[in-house]
Order: sequence, then structure tokens, then C-alpha cells
Amino acid sequence: MRVIFIFLIFFSLPINANVFHVPEDKEVNFDVLRKNKVIGNLTTKFIEENKSLILHSILDIEVKVLFIPAYKFFQETKETWRNGNFIAIDGFTDFEDDREYKIEGKDTNGMFIATGMDGLIEMDENIVPLNYWNKEMLKEKQVFDTQKGIVREIYVEKLKNENIKIDGSTFDTEKFIFNASVNPKDLGPFPEYTLWYNEDELIKMEFQNPKDKKTITIIRTDLKN
Repeated sequence: MRVIFIFLIFFSLPINANVFHVPEDKEVNFDVLRKNKVIGNLTTKFIEENKSLILHSILDIEVKVLFIPAYKFFQETKETWRNGNFIAIDGFTDFEDDREYKIEGKDTNGMFIATGMDGLIEMDENIVPLNYWNKEMLKEKQVFDTQKGIVREIYVEKLKNENIKIDGSTFDTEKFIFNASVNPKDLGPFPEYTLWYNEDELIKMEFQNPKDKKTITIIRTDLKN
């Protein structure tokens, strides 16, 4: 069984600027579900350090068939923000096959210089990471894909607001459809994401796995209503 996930760690707020919402307890947790079964989790901690905010995120996924591991995916990312600006990243992505990417980048001489799947790339210093937590990111035209260390163009559609239920509680949400451009080295299409935000916090997202067409749901486990 071969399962392909294109899933980007999505938490990127600086301490002194209202770029996006930081949870009161400085941590958020999500479950990753496939066929109504938990196959992984995502945890992000918001760490204040030296007048900066570091978002330390870990995504760990494992799919088992008859109790035998069939697919594994791991990503760890540390994003650094200061005064409302994304200034550095240190990350690692381990796919199910032989692909492993070490992602490093920082502001240098008016540019954001990074290394990843395409080697060394230079971007505008105002580039922001493809991080679904940051709802303001949806207004951008291009973003930095922190899973592979590349630039993608993005296309966002605002849908009608929707009430959704999570763990018996009802949340009034803003709903969006999110698409992104494909890189020649991608092994498949970039999946279309559906995103739900409650009071500027991401609480749910879904996409269809390009390989087996199964829906993957990423949902908050620490919500209070």
C-alpha cells in the first residue's frame, strides 16, 4: 500500500506585532485522521526567546495495515518571527521514500536566502511561509513551502461562513478553498485544501489524498467553547 501525503506544517506571531493569533497557552494540538482513524498528530509550541517568537512544530504520521506500518511521514520545523517579520527557518522533512529535505533559511542583505529541494534560492525578504495557521497568509500571491523549501504560487477562494461541530460543540467559522502551484519535482499534484477558521484560529482542514482519493482531516483536539 502506498499512501502519499502533501501536508505542510501550518503554524507560523511575533511578540510585538499582531500578525496573527497566538493561543493563550502557547500551544496547539491537532489529530490527523484517515477513514475516521487517527493516523498522526501535529503539535506546535509558541516560544518567546530573545525578542523573537519561535514556532516549534512536529508532525508525525504513521499508517498501518493489519498492524504493519505501511506509511510514515515526519516533519519538524522551527520558524522564527521578529517584529512582524518571518526571519529564519530550520526544518527537516522525511517522506516515506528516500526523499529527505533539510530546510534552512534566513534574512540576509535584504533577501530571504534558503536551501531545500531545489538547492539555494533567493526570495523577497517579505516572503511568508505556507502556514495555514496564519490566516493573513491567504492574502499572499507567493509563499515559501516549508516542507520542501520552495516557492509556490497560491490561489484562495472565500466560501460562505459555516457552522461546524467538533466534539459536540458548534463553532461559527470562515471557510476557504486553498490551491497551490506544482513544482516539476513534485511526485503528484498539490491537493486542494478546505480550511475552517474560528476567530482567526485554524480549527479544521481537509484534503483528498491524490493517490487513494481518501479524505484526510486535520482537526483541533484542544478547543474550548
